[in-house]
Amino acid sequence: MSSAENGKNGIPATPAGPRPEPLRFYGTTWVDHDHGYAARRVGLAVGSLAVAAAACFVLRVAYEGLQIADIGSFVSLLVIVMFAICSALAFRHTWSGFISRPDPDREASMRGLLAIGFVGSLLAYFFRTFTEAPGEKLHREEYDKAREEYEKRTTRRSGNPSRKRRRK
Repeated sequence: MSSAENGKNGIPATPAGPRPEPLRFYGTTWVDHDHGYAARRVGLAVGSLAVAAAACFVLRVAYEGLQIADIGSFVSLLVIVMFAICSALAFRHTWSGFISRPDPDREASMRGLLAIGFVGSLLAYFFRTFTEAPGEKLHREEYDKAREEYEKRTTRRSGNPSRKRRRK
């Protein structure tokens, strides 16, 4: 029986205290940067850039379809400006979501805009993977704070209170 098991039918012992919140595609490897963390970061950076490039190609094909339909230069310009603005806003929103928890109501109201500007979100994910797993800093701060609070709660008491000597 290994030291990681608690002796009850081979059930592994779970460490006491708060557990880290898993990140999408990384699980909890961001805590200790183990189990292929670096390879995942490289793979996800390449993957998000490839998906963003494919999305730009699809948008180009759609724009060429508008050109073939000969709908006019104003509508073509309007479509380009719409995708550019929505992508910029999606980039900023996604980037700020890696630093702080987004407001759920604002998130719901921006869902359509983020769907249109998905290229910006993909690029934000790509650039963030150069420094960390996207959202790692936010999760690490929350996890460290939870660990500190847990340590304070568990170390505050010392010994069995019934054995405490009475002062005379």
